[in-house]
Amino acid sequence: MQLSYICKAIKLRAIGKKPSQLTLPCTKLSSISEFLLLALADTRQLQLLHFWLLLGIYLAALLGNGFISTAVACHHRLHSPMYFFLLNLALLDLGCISTTLPKAMANALWDTRDISYSGCAAQVFFLLFFFGAEYSLLTIMSYDRYVAICKPLHYGTLFGSRACATMAAAAWATGLLYSLLHTANTFSMSFCLSNVVDQFFCEVAQILKLSCSDSDYLRETGIIYFSFCLASGCFVFIVVSYVQIFRAGLRMPSEQGRHKAFSTCLPHLAVVSLFVSTVMFAYLKPPSISSRSLDLVLSFIYSVVPPTLNPLIYSIRNRELKDALRNHRIILNAPHCLVG
Repeated sequence: MQLSYICKAIKLRAIGKKPSQLTLPCTKLSSISEFLLLALADTRQLQLLHFWLLLGIYLAALLGNGFISTAVACHHRLHSPMYFFLLNLALLDLGCISTTLPKAMANALWDTRDISYSGCAAQVFFLLFFFGAEYSLLTIMSYDRYVAICKPLHYGTLFGSRACATMAAAAWATGLLYSLLHTANTFSMSFCLSNVVDQFFCEVAQILKLSCSDSDYLRETGIIYFSFCLASGCFVFIVVSYVQIFRAGLRMPSEQGRHKAFSTCLPHLAVVSLFVSTVMFAYLKPPSISSRSLDLVLSFIYSVVPPTLNPLIYSIRNRELKDALRNHRIILNAPHCLVG
C-alpha cells in the first residue's frame, strides 16, 4: 500500500497535481536519514569511465581557478578592481564545483547512491550559496565595466579599495541569505515516503518533487518565484549596462580604444551568457521535453561547465593574466601576495 502511494504521489507531482489528494499521511523529513541520488551509469565499466572523466574535469577546474586566484593575489599589476572581482569569481567557481563533483565521483567509484541527510542539506546550502553569490558578483562586475567604459572619470571614486571590498562582501552576503532562506524552507518540508532524488546531486527542484504538503510546496514555489523576479532584475541591469557599454564603445574615435574597451568586456559578457543560458534552459525548458536524462545533462552543464570554462574564457586573450601565469615567482613569492 505504501509503495503504491509513493508511485501515485510522484506521478501526481510530475503532472502538476498535489500528492496530498491521496489519503495516506506523509512522512516527516526528520524520519529520513539519507537520500538516494541518481546513478550516472548502470554498468561498472561506465561508472569507472564517469569517475575518470569527472576527475579530469574537476582537476581542470581546480587548476584553472587556482592559477587565476594565485596570479591575481600575488601579481602587483593585477591589483585592480576588475581582477579583484575576478579573484572572487574564481573562488566561487572553486566552491561551486567542489560542492557537487566530489560526491558524484565517490558514488561512481564505490558504486553507491546514498548521501546522508546532513550531506544533502550541505549540498543544497553551499550550491545555492555559491550560485547566488556568483550571480550577484557578475551583476557587480557588469557595473564595474559600465563605469570603466562610460564614466572613466568617476571610476577611481566609485571603485576604490573599500568600495570594492564592500561590493564583494555584499555579493557573498546575498548568496548566504538566499541559501539560508531556501535551505531552511526546503528541509522543513514533509516528504511522500520517498527519499529518491532524480539527480546526481541534491537539487532543490528535485527535492521539491518529493513534497506531499500543499503549504510546503506553495511556500517554496513562492520563494522560487520571488528569487526569479530578483534574478530577472539583475539580468535586466546587466543587459542595460552592456547596451550602454557598446554604445559608448562604438562612439570612441580610435579603433585602438574600441578594441581595448571591447576586449575587457567580452570575456565577462561570455561568462554571464554561459551562466545565465545554462541555468535558464535547465529550469525554464518546456515540460513537454523534460525527461530524467535531459534533466541530468542540463544540471551537469550548469553546475560543472561554467566553473570549468570561466578561467579559460578570462585568460585566453588577456595578456596581463597570461604573463602573470607564466611568471613562476607568483608561487615562489607567495608571502608577497596582496601586498603593494
